[in-house]
Amino acid sequence: MAGTKGTLAVTLGAEMRDARKKYLPDSTVRSMSDLLGVQHPTVSRWETGERKPRPEDVAAYMVAIGAPAAKREELVEMARGSSSKPMLEDQGKYAAMLEIARTAKELVHVAPALLPGMLQTEPYARAVFVETGLASSLIDTRVAVRLGQQTALTRRYPLIYRAFIWEPVLHAALIDGESMSDQLKHLLVMGERPNVHVRIIPMCVKWNPGWEGPFSVATFPDEVERGPVVQLENKVSALYLEAPADVDLYQSDARRAEEVAISSEESAELIASVINSKETTT
Repeated sequence: MAGTKGTLAVTLGAEMRDARKKYLPDSTVRSMSDLLGVQHPTVSRWETGERKPRPEDVAAYMVAIGAPAAKREELVEMARGSSSKPMLEDQGKYAAMLEIARTAKELVHVAPALLPGMLQTEPYARAVFVETGLASSLIDTRVAVRLGQQTALTRRYPLIYRAFIWEPVLHAALIDGESMSDQLKHLLVMGERPNVHVRIIPMCVKWNPGWEGPFSVATFPDEVERGPVVQLENKVSALYLEAPADVDLYQSDARRAEEVAISSEESAELIASVINSKETTT
């Protein structure tokens, strides 16, 4: 049945699977079932997020693969979370962000203040985290996660990505002029890909749905068996919403953004004109 998987269960399963491959690289789902004395389909459902394991199941799994105590405690604590509540990113570190990018069919992002992470260059992404005051020890990790998400746009069967960017974002002086020109050129290059749609919301619009805050809505192919997920990201965490009533509100806002945004072709022309103005004034 579609829509049965929750973000917490999927993130926990991905973390368990990745830990198994790291700490017991020759293992398989079937060998894990033998080690744990449980049925093969049970382990498979844990790792795919179809079934959320109990904390004691996670503890046994992590011991069996030889994971360090800190990693074991981290995932056991995640397993204690409630699947019925919105998930915070700090429950799953950055795994939820990467897993959504890896498995989603389409991602819509409304960006009122910053360029969306999926389209950021490394200098722009780094500047975002520096200026928001993120601890220096975490900046490299967050930048790596940001760039890791972007591989979904260029894989063999790429993610369909729709970005709605408020016009003033193109003019922001977050980074130096030359680097910003490079960033905007990157927008143009990515916008030429058939799976990437970059559209600008003009300054003159009466209402921009992004004014209530940036958000993204991910939808998944039928075989993934997940309902749509809304991500609300801030500088220290992210919140994931899956309740249908919550998702409907943001999907409505995404449709409103599409209504007020100019076309992809007009957006490309506008971005090119901003690049030209930056390069002729430097």
